[in-house]
Amino acid sequence: MRRVLVLALGTALSTAALGMAAHAAPAAKATKPAGAAADPTIPPSGWTPPRTAFGQPDISGYWSNATMTPLVRNTKLTDKLIVSPEEAKGLEKAFAEALAEADRPTDQKKGPGKVTDKDSAEAKLVAIRPDFAAAGGDVGGYNTFWIDPGAHMMEVNGQYRSSILTTANGQPPPRKAGGAPAGGRYRDNYDSYENRSLGERCIMGFGRNSTPPMLSNGYYNNDYYIIQTPDAVAIQVELIHDTRIIRLKGGHLPSNVRPFMGDSIGHWEGNTLVVETTNFPQSDAFMGSWKNLKVIERFTRVTPTRVNYQFQVEDPDTWDKPWGGEYNFAPLKGIVYEYACHEGNYALPAILAGARRQEKEASAAAASKPGVH
Repeated sequence: MRRVLVLALGTALSTAALGMAAHAAPAAKATKPAGAAADPTIPPSGWTPPRTAFGQPDISGYWSNATMTPLVRNTKLTDKLIVSPEEAKGLEKAFAEALAEADRPTDQKKGPGKVTDKDSAEAKLVAIRPDFAAAGGDVGGYNTFWIDPGAHMMEVNGQYRSSILTTANGQPPPRKAGGAPAGGRYRDNYDSYENRSLGERCIMGFGRNSTPPMLSNGYYNNDYYIIQTPDAVAIQVELIHDTRIIRLKGGHLPSNVRPFMGDSIGHWEGNTLVVETTNFPQSDAFMGSWKNLKVIERFTRVTPTRVNYQFQVEDPDTWDKPWGGEYNFAPLKGIVYEYACHEGNYALPAILAGARRQEKEASAAAASKPGVH
């Protein structure tokens, strides 16, 4: 399976490479020619969601949230949430050409993650999406061959979206002064494996495709298996085989009990599963927020082949008001397989071994200086 790179924050799109206008056309519903197949994101006339044997709306099954649509809107491309079908197809074409070129054998002179031919489709893709310059082009970074952002822009109710976020400008709102920093705590800390991220330690998936809000992950494995029972809903995520349990009975755990992925409780409102998650541990902070973070999610089977997902994020200590986004899950063509994380994973011991060697060399250099005993 190709590895999926999240289409995320603030990239500078090249309108020349995409052949698109600098600004999107006014919001317009996607249209299909006469005789075309029905749009899978629009509920068929008279359709009602299926039900489980115990009467719940059925959202179970294998799903994917892989998408070319970025989390945050690129305002250099458009200031609108909705883009025209022509613009969406143009972006999809740019991705398809780059990925097809990357399917050819890698030029060994370039090395993994390095793009030197400015006229190649891969170089053009990196020009439009700098986040595709794997690991900043460093040794060990994935090249474009390994990424798989799906084949399409996100479409919700017949409209192509320019961002997953549905805020007015498609950006996260400003953070309050004095709030916790948005960055991770583990970066550039090599004292112990306990200081490294949960993803590096194969405890949980990196990115945020399992912990609410569930977002398209930063490299690969945006695949889910949803299982329903009368008392709970389980969401198994392919990446590092996380399984999140949403309890349908009872209240939240005490505030001092903070499990991985937070504490999720849910209930049904008509055809929609509403989930409230609190009690996040600091290791699962979202943009710096964790202690008072609350995430409200809504899962709704809107067509035979789509589950709509909406999320709202709130923390009065971090943001002035709640904000969020929306996308659709699409059917996964297959099942969720084991994610073998530890096998062949030499990164963590190598990182720590490198840090110990640097410390040893620094100590030896200091000891060799005159007057140092």
